[in-house]
Amino acid sequence: QVQVVESGGGLVQAGGSLRLSCAASGTIFSISAMGWYRQAPGMSRELVATITYTGSPNYGDSVKGRFTISRDNAKNMVYLQMNSLKPQDTAVYSCNANVRTSRYNTPYEYWGRGTQVTVSS
Repeated sequence: QVQVVESGGGLVQAGGSLRLSCAASGTIFSISAMGWYRQAPGMSRELVATITYTGSPNYGDSVKGRFTISRDNAKNMVYLQMNSLKPQDTAVYSCNANVRTSRYNTPYEYWGRGTQVTVSS
């Protein structure tokens, strides 16, 4: 029905930058909030950033001032620009999208499988 796919992860040195992309596709009537979460080994999942349909962002405390979330509603995509990366940013980054598949149902949260971001010191 709906697929969410992340891309753009990789290995970067501390202080560097990466840009993650996430595309939602399939049977989509509308998408409200979209967001990025991350999970490091042995840790619980953590909010990175979310963004409303109108572009209002919300950031986790650990990334404020370094990461920027944006979206392209026409393409059903959300992006995460990550600057000044730190080793503690190393994690699997997952995207989610709150999708209505028709005008008659309520939003359902779809998740991607995640993309690995590794920051070396």
